[in-house]
Amino acid sequence: MDRFQKMRNSREVAAENRERIVAIAAELFRKRGTTAVGVAELMEAAGMTHGGFYKHFRSKDALVNEACALSFRDPGGGLRAAAEAAKPGEELKIIVDRYLSRKHRDNPGKGCALAALGSEAANRDSPAREALAAGRERLVSLVAQYMKGADAKERANAFVATMVGALITARVADGAGSDAVLRAAKRELYQRIEQQG
Repeated sequence: MDRFQKMRNSREVAAENRERIVAIAAELFRKRGTTAVGVAELMEAAGMTHGGFYKHFRSKDALVNEACALSFRDPGGGLRAAAEAAKPGEELKIIVDRYLSRKHRDNPGKGCALAALGSEAANRDSPAREALAAGRERLVSLVAQYMKGADAKERANAFVATMVGALITARVADGAGSDAVLRAAKRELYQRIEQQG
């Protein structure tokens, strides 16, 4: 193998390692919060040494921002794809059903970063704030495209706020109370869907 090929392989391995670190960080941060997950734990979960972290990232803050951005490539675990596959007129109900599901509630590491990290980012100058704000905008835009009327964007903002707030509340509540939160929020959002005609 010549020197050029070795360099190329080395760059490919480095890029794969970086992607693995970001993906693992995205899940761990959503499960436990950005401050609760240390660099050493993160690198161990990725199968690498703590010292290798700084070959890939300037700082943990840089990783937090990138991991949160990755989390929003597909908000809420496939909402866009599910909405696009739905029958015409059923898109918003599908979004509600997917977002306010037990599966989403019970798996924060695989779900919406806004629900998992929004309060953490809102309470301080968080490195996640920019990525979460951009992700929230994309989620609002997804919902707005299925809203009718001139004030679609405004209503989509309220719709998303209700979904995110309900998911957070359901995660805080226990047992039957948690399920009741999901049901009540779905009922409320279904009514809003029906009222738009």
